[in-house]
Amino acid sequence: MPGNELWAGALSLLLIHHETGCQHSALNAARLLDRIGALDEIDADTRNLCERASSRLSSGKEQLHAGTA
Repeated sequence: MPGNELWAGALSLLLIHHETGCQHSALNAARLLDRIGALDEIDADTRNLCERASSRLSSGKEQLHAGTA
């Protein structure tokens, strides 16, 4: 598994983006998720989640749905 620093960094940037709308944080979170997804030891499901999240963050068009997680 990737170091805790990569996961913590990605989650921290994602929260900053969510709380402030900062697109710079979203793009940096996407970059970290790309790095995590590219690691050899990541399983296919986690890689897919990282790719999907990175794609949404990079596009700046996240879909918000009331009442969903």
